Amino acid sequence: MSGRPVTVRRGASPAALLLVAAAAAWVWLVTRSGGMQAMPGTMGVGLPAFLALWTLMTAAMMLPATAPVAALYARTITVRRTPRMIVFTVAYLLVWAAAGVPGYALAAGLGRAADLPATAGTAVASAVFAVNGVYQLTPLKDRCLAKCRSPVGHLLRYASYPGPSRDLRAGAHHGAFCLGCCWSLMVLLAAFGVMNLWAMLVLTAVVSAEKLAPAGRLLARAVGLASIALAGAVFWFPALAPGLTAGGMTG
Repeated sequence: MSGRPVTVRRGASPAALLLVAAAAAWVWLVTRSGGMQAMPGTMGVGLPAFLALWTLMTAAMMLPATAPVAALYARTITVRRTPRMIVFTVAYLLVWAAAGVPGYALAAGLGRAADLPATAGTAVASAVFAVNGVYQLTPLKDRCLAKCRSPVGHLLRYASYPGPSRDLRAGAHHGAFCLGCCWSLMVLLAAFGVMNLWAMLVLTAVVSAEKLAPAGRLLARAVGLASIALAGAVFWFPALAPGLTAGGMTG
């Protein structure tokens, strides 16, 4: 009886810290993003500013679903828990920050579709939806999602990492699987508008439900089928992809 409250308290603290960090990122995005969500592509900013916004955005969207894994990992740490969990979280976010470099190139390329004739932009939007839909149904998506949903095996592996780099390696390793699980969902922001807050909110709910809900794997497949349906529907309703068709850019 005496050990149970200590275990719960130690596990809950890192999760709470990640949720606070995610909430702070959301507050910044909502209050400071201004009219950027109405702009296609890279929103007219350079790579450094884009990476800063991208990292904040991924922190807001991904940390809520990562909090339970962080809480489990924290239970394997007996000393200096808070600073080591900060290293774990920073390493996790660095993986997503690195993904922002090709993300910037992709956004710059896809953003040009907004200046093309309407049919071209719609075709690009359809391709974006189709890519996500197909990937959601692939074995690779299923494998990465399984590792995010059931990370106990990885936690045992992390515990065997030697030396002071353990937390850095563990955070980066988990971040890589999270990236493999969710990259195609993030690509959808090119269609919806990179800083479209409503799209970010919906995708955050999808990511969290895929990883945490009992029927998360079934939901992932349903999202894939829905995305394939959107690939066809966007030809009749171009405003479904405001980031690429210049329709309803504010969402």
